[in-house]
Parts: sequence; structure tokens; C-alpha cells
Amino acid sequence: MNGYERIKAALNNQPTDKIPIMLHNFWMAANEAQITMSEFRENPQVMADAFIKSVEKYKFDGILVDLDTVTLAGAVGVPIDFPENEPARSATGNLKELADVKSLKKVNIEDYKYVQNWLEATRIIKAHFGDEIYVRGNCDQSPFSLASMMRGSQNWMLDLIMGEPEQLTELLEYCTDITNQFIRLMAQTGCDMVSNGDSPAGPEMVSPEMYEKFALPYEKRVVDEAHKLGLPYTLHICGDTEVILEQMLKTGSDAFELDYKTDTQNSFDLLHDKVCFIGNIDPSGVIAMGTPELVEQKTIELLDIFTKTNRFILNAGCAIPALTPEENLFRMINVAREYK
Repeated sequence: MNGYERIKAALNNQPTDKIPIMLHNFWMAANEAQITMSEFRENPQVMADAFIKSVEKYKFDGILVDLDTVTLAGAVGVPIDFPENEPARSATGNLKELADVKSLKKVNIEDYKYVQNWLEATRIIKAHFGDEIYVRGNCDQSPFSLASMMRGSQNWMLDLIMGEPEQLTELLEYCTDITNQFIRLMAQTGCDMVSNGDSPAGPEMVSPEMYEKFALPYEKRVVDEAHKLGLPYTLHICGDTEVILEQMLKTGSDAFELDYKTDTQNSFDLLHDKVCFIGNIDPSGVIAMGTPELVEQKTIELLDIFTKTNRFILNAGCAIPALTPEENLFRMINVAREYK
């Protein structure tokens, strides 16, 4: 089987000849290509080349095409800081008051340069590998997360408790349109899967009740949009998501990319016959800063649990840091290749 076939099989609950591997490694890929994050985000060919070199070096099965986690926020007018050697970030929102949602104008995100760069890089990668390597086109932020960036995280948390329900709904509807625009545009690149992150919706930020009311319905609509386009979908939420896993299943997602803080045995017990598990080795404490021996130990511990199901793709629990030693990544991959 080739990489594309392995990832597709795992998503469809079919056996594979080897453990499928798809890494969240955009920052490390840029660093190993000896380019700055500024060069990476400004030039789609440079971005694509960095991912292609990473696949050719480590021989994994799928690419998660990711960029900055504030691209949709920038597209709707949130002020963005673009460090030369780090991912872009936002510090403040662009919606001073929740009531200002009434004045928001419709935005076509395809007019935003960094959306176009992201899409073009994905096209280049898919054209290069064809059906040899599985390409997951990440689509930045889910509606709840985008709303948080537009209001600023502290204001958004207060809004959820004190805000006018109609205004909250209007903002989340607005953000759902923005996220779904990216899903539709990404589908046109020829990618094999789409995904979003919704980390502020996790239990480390809001209660399960708030997640079910303010995040889940909009996540489900994004998943439905992907499925209408014939694409499988992955949802990523940072932190320990154990208490909302059953709620997350209601989104209809085909796969969850879960943080290393989420207990793997409990995740297996709940998810193994329902959804594909992507993850979830600690990207910093183990993969970036651990010894090769620790990486091997943690990889085997994870595989001992999840190779009891076909629905498994090996990855870190979140983005892999730029300065991760190559020997650690090779050790993780080689252990997986020899395991099955």
C-alpha cells in the first residue's frame, strides 16, 4: 500500500499493511527547509516545497497542509502580527462590542492573500504527489474559535455568560459562513480531506454545556459542508477533551486529532468503533525535548492501545515544534513502521 491508500483505509475502518502516519509539522518543515515563517507564508511554492521535502525525508503517508492559525481572523479584519520566524498571531479582536455584529459586512475570504497562498500550496502538493500521498487541507479556525479571535478571548468568555443570545448567534452564524467558505475553496484544490481547529471550545476554556450550546452546532454545520463536497473531515481541539468526546461525536466528524492530554485508553474505549483517532504523542515534552528512547517508549505505548482498531493514524498531539531533533522523528516513524 502507498501512503494515500493507508490513510484512506484507516478512515474507512479497513486494515493496512503498516501504521498510517500523518504529521502536524508545518513549523518543523519550514525550519528544516531553512526558510523563515515569513518566507513560508508569503510564497506558496516555497511552502509546498517545504512540505514535499519533509515527506521525501521522513516517508510518512499523509500531509497536513497548515499555515498560521489566524488566517481566517486576518481575512475578516482582525489585526495580525506576522513574526519573521514564528507563526502569525492575533492579540486583540476587531469587534469592539458584541452589538457591533450588526454592522459586519460579508467578506469573500478568497480576496485575502494568505488564504490564496494556503490554497495554492495545497494545489501544488496534491499535483506533485497525486494519489501517492494523502493530502489533508486544514482550513484554519472553526466558527467558535474565529468568534473568539474577533472579540478577543477574554471578551468572548464574558459574552458567553452575559451576551445577548441573538447577538451571539449572529456572530457564530457569520463565522460559520467564513469557515465554510474556506472549506469550499479548499475542496477545489483537489485535497483528500479537510479539517479545522476549535481549541477555545475545549474543556480547558469552557464547560461541556457551553461547548454543546455554542460550538457543537456550528462544528456540525462545517462537517456537513465538507461531506456535501464529498470530503472526509477531521476536528482538532487542544487540551484534555475526554469529557466532551461523546458530544464531539455528534459533529459527524470522520476523525478526531486529539491532544496528548486526552487519555489514550479512555479514548480508545469510546472511539475505536465510531471515528478515526489521529494522534497523540506529546509534541513538546516527548517528540521535541525527549530522548529517542522516550519517543520509542511513548510510541509503543500508544500503538499497543490503538493498533487494536483499523481507525488509527499516528501523529503528535498537536503541532510539532520547529527545533524537534530529526532523530526523534525518525525514531517515532521507524517504531511505527516495524510495529505492524
